Amino acid sequence: MKFGKVDNPGDIDFTLPPTHKQTKEVLKKFKKSEFTDVRVGCAKWNRTDLKNFYPRGTKDELQYYCTQFNSIELNASFYRMFPEEQFAKWEEKAEGDFKFFPKVPRIISHIKRLNETERLTDDYVTNLLPLKEKLGMCFLQLRDDFGPKNMERVESFFKHWPKEIPLSAEFRHADWYKDEKATGELNELMKEYNITHIITESAGRRDLLHMRLTTDSAFIRYNGANHKTDYTRLDDWLDRLEEWCKLGLKNVYFFVHQNVEEASPLLSAYFIEKFNKRFNTDLLIPKTLN
Repeated sequence: MKFGKVDNPGDIDFTLPPTHKQTKEVLKKFKKSEFTDVRVGCAKWNRTDLKNFYPRGTKDELQYYCTQFNSIELNASFYRMFPEEQFAKWEEKAEGDFKFFPKVPRIISHIKRLNETERLTDDYVTNLLPLKEKLGMCFLQLRDDFGPKNMERVESFFKHWPKEIPLSAEFRHADWYKDEKATGELNELMKEYNITHIITESAGRRDLLHMRLTTDSAFIRYNGANHKTDYTRLDDWLDRLEEWCKLGLKNVYFFVHQNVEEASPLLSAYFIEKFNKRFNTDLLIPKTLN
């Protein structure tokens, strides 16, 4: 993920903003206990991107990836409308308690900009169904130039989306965070339709760290900078998730990106090991060859 890349990561203040009061209001509705579902993974399983992750002789990258992680942020679905058959093949290869988190295709989000996309959305959802119980939370990413003036399109999309399939959304236009009126309307809309507000952690776009949850799930897209600060930033996230767990957070979906993706498994393994110790979980720690 090149989004939010900076030339000198060491110059960035990576301190996480405080938890927004809305998060406390949302989470107090839920019983304070341990997490219900925790998923940590990468954004891709391609051998070229995840250099030195696959043992020599690995024949099927997805099958191996699924033995090391419990989830993946399925960015492949962003680039084309895959047919049902392809999702069925992925479901067959993913053994055990594995989940895919598919990205809404760009023809819906970026090309048509949510304008009259009901039929495309229906087709996309229908094609996803062969994933069965391996279908996790879908996520919608809007263009950088898709701002608050498009609020009606956002509401129409949320209203049309099937309630049975969990959905999250990432808003990148700066005005979603600078314009207090738009920010308030968007968050109320997401709470109304039970849409999880994605938190994107990147060096160059600290405004996307809104810390404002809209559901009982935290969907975090963590973009490392291939810098030593990547690890201390992960430590800070463990502290924040512990805070939210005490408030009532139920689900954690944490996906690791890097400017150079080959380091993603290393960061993921570090985070999972620390998470297990902190929360007494037994998430599988992926093997790394580095």
